Amino acid sequence: MQALLRVLATGKDVAEMGAAYGETAAVLAETARSVVTVELDPERVAVARERLAGCGNVELLEGDVYEHLRGRGPFGLVFVDGGLRPVDPERWEAILALVEPGGLLVKDDMTPGRPIEGDEVREFLLRDPRLAATEFLVAADMAVIVAAKLG
Repeated sequence: MQALLRVLATGKDVAEMGAAYGETAAVLAETARSVVTVELDPERVAVARERLAGCGNVELLEGDVYEHLRGRGPFGLVFVDGGLRPVDPERWEAILALVEPGGLLVKDDMTPGRPIEGDEVREFLLRDPRLAATEFLVAADMAVIVAAKLG
């Protein structure tokens, strides 16, 4: 997953929703023009702050990702890490608003093999006419959806 993100981030301004311990932000920073990453958990932020200390193109923010990213962007890549269940359509609209036309939205931690019907994340990302998207395996137990914003 990190190798894929490293490639997709190349030359782009990136937003990461869910910094966790900063590992993925550090990988993104290797090729991205800039990375803004947000984490809610203070303990994770402390670890991420240490890990990202040498990354001059990374801005680490602590708190609610929607508050911190509102009005920012647009971004060439928005990486939505982890949860986001239950799905709140307003939040997905806010996420989509962060992505520039032609930019990418990546959602990982998807359980492979589930049908689109009844899965709100898949329904939004794979069926929204504003996106061209596909889902594929990155590990035996994890799928990822990569969507390009049309227009």
